[in-house]
Amino acid sequence: MNVAPVVRALGFVAYEPTWQAMVDFTERRNADTPDELWICEHSPVYTLGQAGRPEHLLHDIGIPLVKIDRGGQITYHGPGQVVIYLLLDLARRGLKVRELVSRIEQAVIDLLAEHGLVAKRLDGAPGVYVDRNGSVAKIGALGLRVRKSCCYHGVSLNVDMDLSPFAAINPCGYAGMAVTQTRDLGLTLTSAQVAQSLVSHLTLQLEQA
Repeated sequence: MNVAPVVRALGFVAYEPTWQAMVDFTERRNADTPDELWICEHSPVYTLGQAGRPEHLLHDIGIPLVKIDRGGQITYHGPGQVVIYLLLDLARRGLKVRELVSRIEQAVIDLLAEHGLVAKRLDGAPGVYVDRNGSVAKIGALGLRVRKSCCYHGVSLNVDMDLSPFAAINPCGYAGMAVTQTRDLGLTLTSAQVAQSLVSHLTLQLEQA
């Protein structure tokens, strides 16, 4: 049986030092190192994945852009968005990356379903989406990096934030992709409550691995 990850609440933290801490943790860990989930929020920042295309930043609105080592294209992090980083030994858990992505998405889908919100996946576009006003809108994004059979980076879920910075990018590389958040879907949970619930769902998904 898989052991539940250690959960760390980091609070409101800058992006780049947190990224470096994930890299350092993964580099230092060994076969006995417990897995961890890090909960945080970030000050405004765009992050561009390893194979990301700079042209997906449509306008410079003064928010810093950080080129990082996860998969995927460009996304935005800011206050009011729950971010959970998954620092996992995939080999020990018997997980392949594609299966882990599916389990992370399922955790978000199940969280929203608890509150009567129907969410789904899109083929070829990792993340979680909802139907809104007759079109598809993205509510959760994810990206991972794997080194030595261990992963870091993770998932972000829009809760109660200023969504306008998403208009300056093609979210995750998709031109015209609408973005939404739990508040605008009628969910009144705070960021802290959403984070606690998402950790529970992620832990459940990992225990089933």
